[in-house]
Amino acid sequence: MNWTSLEAADQIDNIKRQQGYSVIFKHSTRCSISMMVKKRFELDWDKLPKNLPLYFLDLIKHRDLSNRIASDFQVYHESPQLLLIKDGECILDLSHGHVSVEEAMSVLND
Repeated sequence: MNWTSLEAADQIDNIKRQQGYSVIFKHSTRCSISMMVKKRFELDWDKLPKNLPLYFLDLIKHRDLSNRIASDFQVYHESPQLLLIKDGECILDLSHGHVSVEEAMSVLND
């Protein structure tokens, strides 16, 4: 699996229009906790559906997009943070040590 870098507002608009599920992972490249959470997530991401779009947001480079995501999906900004989006709505918001493939799969399998 691979990340798709979130680098433009129109990508957020596209995620909101997509049918089905998408994942947004918000990551601070200056934070060791964020790096650890990202690596742990990547170790297990082969358990996710193969066609699940995975978006990666570098908060240091794109704080404006992080603010837009918080506003559009009505979540509080945190880092690291994983958002599970279904049909344009955030249905799962995980942050810090709660970010895991298992948590995402528990919602995907419902």
